[in-house]
Amino acid sequence: MEGHYGYRRILKELWPMVLMLMVTSVYSIVDGWFISNYAGSTAFAAMNIIWPAVAIISALGLMVGAGGSALVSKNFGEGKTEQGNHTFTMLIRLTFVAGLVISAIFFAFMRPVAIKLGAEGAMIDYAVTYGRILTAALPIYMLQLALQPFCMTAGKPQLGTMTSIACGVTNIVLDALFVAGFGWGLTGAAIATAMSFVVGGAIPVAFFNSKRNYTPLHFIHDSPADWPSIRQSLTNGLSEFVGNISFNIIGICYNLQLMKYIGENGVSAYGVLMYVGFIFGSVFIGYNMGISQVISYKYGACDKLELRSLLRKSCVLIAIGGLVITALVELFAPQISRVFVGYDDELCNLTTYAMRIYMVSFLICGFTMFASAWFTALNNGPVSAVISFTRTLIFELGCVFLLPLVLGIDGIWLAVNVAEVLALILSAALVFGFRKRYGY
Repeated sequence: MEGHYGYRRILKELWPMVLMLMVTSVYSIVDGWFISNYAGSTAFAAMNIIWPAVAIISALGLMVGAGGSALVSKNFGEGKTEQGNHTFTMLIRLTFVAGLVISAIFFAFMRPVAIKLGAEGAMIDYAVTYGRILTAALPIYMLQLALQPFCMTAGKPQLGTMTSIACGVTNIVLDALFVAGFGWGLTGAAIATAMSFVVGGAIPVAFFNSKRNYTPLHFIHDSPADWPSIRQSLTNGLSEFVGNISFNIIGICYNLQLMKYIGENGVSAYGVLMYVGFIFGSVFIGYNMGISQVISYKYGACDKLELRSLLRKSCVLIAIGGLVITALVELFAPQISRVFVGYDDELCNLTTYAMRIYMVSFLICGFTMFASAWFTALNNGPVSAVISFTRTLIFELGCVFLLPLVLGIDGIWLAVNVAEVLALILSAALVFGFRKRYGY
């Protein structure tokens, strides 16, 4: 990560991370496609009801990966390679142990959780079945999320890409076999996803523990708990944790509001919006995960000139990405809707209409997501968390409940756009306000 990063080098080194996240997002929605088309809208709605809860639990892995990789990259930039490897090993062990404990508790209380999240009638059993199967593999999934950013730290972004491709292929093949072939419906889709989780966690663990790992980053056997490093890593990754939890809490609230105003079709339509958001949002997430390692390294090396350059170039690339994504979604919204819910004309029309309103937010959200990642990379977790927290749990959550009172159903779809505008104003103020402290 030494030397200057121009546009060409940024794109060359970060595209594997972006591709990795896009592939991950694609295979994460394969279940939705198979369930919607082979098990029906009730099962599809049930899956969308319970998935946010599963994602909230798994967010611990994302927090460890984002915050820990920033600290380890900073250690490497300072020349403290052994300390970085010690922190890396300790954090991955912590993630797995915490995953086992949390997953066991979540498994036991899956039914009351499903009911609290809005599942009704036949949706309850569907949601419980899907959630419990995924929860059984959740500790491995948390390892996958934690290890993804470390692939960039190790200088092996292609490892994350290949892992994600392996997960995607596993999920798609098993979905086709279990759901379409054997007719196992929602249960088959859940088993397919759980097995892809196992693949995604096992590959990077095996690599970093292998004698063929010639990167600076590797597991070490003697790694006692270093609580200051744990605290620093978790603080660094707090914004990603808060952002992920907030995103899924928002999803839960959207589902509750949509059940109130529209019903089951509203939840299904929102599920499609989330899938499209996963795919295109992964472009920004992947970019942020990759560029954060470079920013942390330059920060550790006290290269202020390069920090300014990375900030400027990132804003340009994000603006271009937002324009392209928004144009694609607006143009192909009907076709995208038909892929998921083409069997129901009314639901398809509702989804297309909602998508064209909701996805305008991609003109803005890339900047607010990058602002949060920027402060994480600078090892300023609290400021990063403020951006993530206010963007979702204050701005968007408030809009989800307030705008429908004035605008009806359209207020639900417009909530994210209004929230992103407010978040952009806050993010710009914070980035500008801290420029002297960090010298960018």
